[in-house]
Amino acid sequence: MLKILKNIFKFFMSRVTIISILLLFQLGIVFFLAYQLWRIGIYIYIIFYVLSIIASLFILNRSFNPAYKISWIMLVLVIPIAGYIFYLLFGSLRMSKNRKKLIKALDNELINEASKYKDEIKLEDANLEKLATYINNTTGLQVQRNTMSKFLPSGEDFHKELLAELKKAEKFIFMEYFIIREGHMWESIKEVLIQKVQEGVDVRLIYDDFGSINKVSYKFKKELESAGIKVVNFNPYRPRLTMIINYRDHRKITIIDGNVGFVGGANLADEYINRVRKFGYWKDATVVIKGEAVWNLTLLFIQMWKFSTNDDFDYAKYRPTVSYNTTGYVLPFGDGPLDGHQSIEMSYINIINNAKKYVYITTPYLVLDNEMTTALKTAAQSGVDVRIMMPHIPDKKLVFMISRSYYQDLIEAGVKIYEFLPGFLHSKYIVSDDEISIVGTANLDYRSFYLHYEVVTLLYKTESVIDVKRDFDKALEVCHLVKLEETKKVSILKKALVSFLRVFSPMI
Repeated sequence: MLKILKNIFKFFMSRVTIISILLLFQLGIVFFLAYQLWRIGIYIYIIFYVLSIIASLFILNRSFNPAYKISWIMLVLVIPIAGYIFYLLFGSLRMSKNRKKLIKALDNELINEASKYKDEIKLEDANLEKLATYINNTTGLQVQRNTMSKFLPSGEDFHKELLAELKKAEKFIFMEYFIIREGHMWESIKEVLIQKVQEGVDVRLIYDDFGSINKVSYKFKKELESAGIKVVNFNPYRPRLTMIINYRDHRKITIIDGNVGFVGGANLADEYINRVRKFGYWKDATVVIKGEAVWNLTLLFIQMWKFSTNDDFDYAKYRPTVSYNTTGYVLPFGDGPLDGHQSIEMSYINIINNAKKYVYITTPYLVLDNEMTTALKTAAQSGVDVRIMMPHIPDKKLVFMISRSYYQDLIEAGVKIYEFLPGFLHSKYIVSDDEISIVGTANLDYRSFYLHYEVVTLLYKTESVIDVKRDFDKALEVCHLVKLEETKKVSILKKALVSFLRVFSPMI
């Protein structure tokens, strides 16, 4: 009984609970004011309804995704007063002039630094040439050669390889993660990081404040800084109603001496290496790259660091110093909510549209916009073998319910959907025709494509592409192929709930 009371006390006194209560209190004030304005009289209601109509017309003419537009239009029209206020707070995506100026300067700096070392590469595949050009034009990053890539099919493999490479660091270590949870995995990494600081290595860590909240102690940042590690907690979770609270750093990157880089789904927590089992076996995937393409990751990290601090960097100190005589091409690139592009989603769609034989995708969440749905269905209806692998045991039941609601439409078009029976599938990749793959941090949902900072690595005709395909094939052995009749066995009440949730899924 005492333990239960302690846990209850700990829950209510936690930072995330206190801030969330304060946010809910502010939301309550908004609803209260809206109700009071409504009570004043019909004329106030009419004024706000007219404002809602004007806001709806304004939303229609903005360059949002259509589904995102529908969500906000529904909200401002159904709840005219409160919905209009919510749109002003969360939906307008406005930025201050200083923030716009900073973002523009950082983008220009990244493009400038990337172009200094530009190596003109003519790709033999015309479709890939177009894709690489698109990525370069929208992110400033370019395709690289002379890079070795290795696919790591599990969190355990990632942890082992990461520790081995960290111990070799001589100059600098850059790490950027959505979640850090104190436990075996983090302690083993922290021990190496502190040792490296003592050896004179420049160690920097970015972690997402919301992603890691209640997973690390309140002394976490100070303790690391006192050990000599430079730390940024990205976008601190504060009791302030603003759209910025949604913009999370979902990236998982490690860069060592500019020569070794890790990108993938695994965060720094024990569930990712199955030391703790919450949802059965946790299946993840990471790619480690060595050579010239690591420069792209270094530029992304420095850009994020400078976005959060006023630090200056001498870029020349962080360039790769080794290269590998390998086949194929590697292109790491990132995406974010403030750049005006959906580079990762459009790259996925490009691969799907240009597939000749097959497209295999793994994702823990499946909340699709019309563009992605159309691409998947068109590919399947064109005779391409389109397969999507999802978890069978979810970590977020509500999101999983929404994800499953997309099954029927996709299966009717010929897309095969599998669920990973041993547990939770967290790996995020696409592979096609034994030639091209993208491995990274992005889920197939609105949050990853529109609201999060993400990072992926595009692989073309590298040996690791075949390893990604083999990983998918091996996982299929313990998967359940979802049948069309299964998708129809849903109660009317559940269908109604999911239909409502799907309308607002771009905002969730």
